[in-house]
Amino acid sequence: MSTDRQHWLNPLHEGERGPDAKGMFMWVTLAGGAVWDVWQGRSHPLWVAWPAVIASATLYLGVIHQAFANRRRAERLFLPALAVVCLSGAAAFGDNWLYLLPMLSIAIGTTVRHRGFPVFTLGVCVAAALIVTARGGGIGDALLLCWGIFTAGIIPAIIIRLWEAIRELQRTREELARAAVTEERLRFSRDLHDLLGHTLSVMVVKAEVVRRLAAADPGTAARQAADIEEIGRRALTEVRTAVTGYRGRGLAAELETARTVLGDAGLRAVIRAPVVRLAPETDALLGWAVREGVTNVIRHSGAGSCEINLRDGDGLVLEIRDDGGPAAPSRSGRGNGLTGLRERVAAVGGSMEAGPLPRRGFLLRVVVPDDEEGRA
Repeated sequence: MSTDRQHWLNPLHEGERGPDAKGMFMWVTLAGGAVWDVWQGRSHPLWVAWPAVIASATLYLGVIHQAFANRRRAERLFLPALAVVCLSGAAAFGDNWLYLLPMLSIAIGTTVRHRGFPVFTLGVCVAAALIVTARGGGIGDALLLCWGIFTAGIIPAIIIRLWEAIRELQRTREELARAAVTEERLRFSRDLHDLLGHTLSVMVVKAEVVRRLAAADPGTAARQAADIEEIGRRALTEVRTAVTGYRGRGLAAELETARTVLGDAGLRAVIRAPVVRLAPETDALLGWAVREGVTNVIRHSGAGSCEINLRDGDGLVLEIRDDGGPAAPSRSGRGNGLTGLRERVAAVGGSMEAGPLPRRGFLLRVVVPDDEEGRA
């Protein structure tokens, strides 16, 4: 598995962090209508109108800033003050001051991220309708203003909740990737324990026999020493085999795990692999390739689907393709995981390709000789 973890453990990349206060500040321009009315002398008394419009703009900026810095404070302190100023100004002066109500709705949609949002927005709509009708406006004018207030609030609310869901999915992917790394570490530690635990115990016992017989029975001691050498060589071979992946769980088990992990990560998995009986080395190597390829898809691709195909061509051909893109060095073949896989494939006389597809996506192709004689 790739050890280049800093990419998939990081949260969303720069430029993909969603809406923030800076993007919402621009809507303070909705207070421009009230400023225009005051400037033209249509809002009296001016000593009340000027402070009111300045307060509405200042409180809106404060609400938006606190919505992303301290949402509880924004909801309990700044937002009620903004609502009082905007509703009072619209009721007292009318005309272009009514644009303050969509601005208030935007602040509500940005700040209130619980079930109270519809209640607050409906309250602003009802207040707006009462203000319009009380000032001689018709039902159509009231409904038009209410529609503008509703849409002004619901759009930022939907965008912010969508990005919160994206962040939650990102955190879920990170946890799945961490779990995969942890599981691999446990599996490898169990393999090493199974390989070396008994072997080292036997070597210790035989070494004690050699020490006791070295002077009394040199011939027997020499035979025991030869046994220690043979056991050590055999253990070294087994450890090398484990490290190169030949003691992996095999292709069928890795395909089943891939189906589960991809589904848990929210990716659509399409797996086309006939049931074949492979030589142990080939089975383990292809299983390793599936594990490495799927891990990189989950970590780096940002894909929505992953397709795994196994077919007979010039040997056995395993292809893992997704509809994401190369987002990390290991996706372009420079990571430790794919480099190690390439070495293992080359060791059995196979070949490996890894790179982006022409339009969108990434393809990992592993070709290994079809060892008919080695099949069980």
